[in-house]
Parts: sequence; structure tokens; C-alpha cells
Amino acid sequence: MPALHHLALRTHDVDRLLAFYRDWFGFVVARDMRPRSVWLALSEGVLMIELAEAHEPPVTRSLELVAFRVTVEERVLLRERLGDALEAATEHTLYFRDPDGRRVGVSSYPL
Repeated sequence: MPALHHLALRTHDVDRLLAFYRDWFGFVVARDMRPRSVWLALSEGVLMIELAEAHEPPVTRSLELVAFRVTVEERVLLRERLGDALEAATEHTLYFRDPDGRRVGVSSYPL
């Protein structure tokens, strides 16, 4: 069965998006090729933050979602930290936006 190899997020501000994913999730830089891109290590695979070309449109506030698995305890702590940034929540998942407007979730739903 296929597994996630990498997820690439395009942005016009690599440093800002890097700070968000590093500070909120504790992701560690696996490869730094700034200003072009930064790769963050996931438990399996890589989250790539890539510099968008000047002509690329910005991310819109769509309902597409990038969700990361967390423990119940981590989800509870993140909910406290999110405050007003929390957009929605279910029993197992919290939803908020990254600095580009991308919908992000953290979920403890048992798969």
C-alpha cells in the first residue's frame, strides 16, 4: 500500500511558513536549501516548503486540509495554545489556518 512520500507546500514567504510549522509542530529541518526550499522531517516522509514563483497566485481559504496525527494529550495542549486561531473542532480534530491561509488540522482520531 502506498504511503506519503512528501507533501510540498508552495509559498511566497518560505521563512514565515517554516517558522509556523517548526514552532507549532516542532518539525525539524531535514534539508535547508533556502531561499528555494526547506524540507521538514515527518515520521514518514517529508514536508517540503517551496518558494512560489512571483506569478503564482496566493493560497486561498479553501476547505482543503492538511491534517497531522497527534496524541490526545498533544491535541489538548494545542487547543489551549490556539486560542482565537482555532477555526473549528470536532471530538478528535482541531482546525486552523497557516500563515498563507491553508487549512491545517491536528487529529487524534484512531485510524
